[in-house]
Amino acid sequence: MDETDLWQALRAHTAARIALGRRGVSVPTRAQLAFQLAHARARDAVHLELDGEALAGALAAQGHDCVQLHSAAATRSEYLQRPDLGRRLDDVSRARLAAGATAIDLALVAADGLSALAVQRHAAPFLAALRARLALEAWTLSPLHIVVQGRVAVGDEVGQLLGARAVLVLIGERPGLSSPDSLGLYLTWAPKVGLLDERRNCISNVRPAGLAYAPAAYRLHYLLSQAFSRRLSGVDLKDETVEEGAALAGARNFLLE
Repeated sequence: MDETDLWQALRAHTAARIALGRRGVSVPTRAQLAFQLAHARARDAVHLELDGEALAGALAAQGHDCVQLHSAAATRSEYLQRPDLGRRLDDVSRARLAAGATAIDLALVAADGLSALAVQRHAAPFLAALRARLALEAWTLSPLHIVVQGRVAVGDEVGQLLGARAVLVLIGERPGLSSPDSLGLYLTWAPKVGLLDERRNCISNVRPAGLAYAPAAYRLHYLLSQAFSRRLSGVDLKDETVEEGAALAGARNFLLE
């Protein structure tokens, strides 16, 4: 096998930009145009507005209730320039939740983050996978609270106002050049305003081309069970699921072939 064939074999295992070839001192035109397209898609994902009504409609078709909320960031431009405003609800949303607070096990929140596209595409199918896994257990779940212009920490305020024991935030992750629509899952025990990121567990890159919905739901179910059993989350709670590790143990290492 010559050097070119070896590089092409490696490309089958990754979406990273390797083995692009070259034309003189530059890359081929096709590779350059593909890079520019990926960069444009990543930029568009950051600026795209979340269509909360469309997301609520998709979830309603599955029998899920939704609540529409908004962060303290009035516009997308303000959201990108003022991260602090994306971490808190606006006054109207805060009053709405405070008026109807009831103690629940898990508050569900979806926020656009830095990729509304990820939430728009993956929130509904992931929640379907999660609810299927939780169906045989006695969990009390809130409706999905859709927070426009929201960051991860806005879930702490939602959870605190609802009196939830834990909160799960589904949020669009920072777009990459190969993944403008990665969904992140953040689990926090005993949510309240002012918590730091070390109190959260994160499952990232949830999408069909990354971590598929069913395995993501499996991992989250494990973390949920451990969080409620041990009454903690974050750096003190490790993901010790064995399903993924067992699969990797039996896989061939193409780098050693």
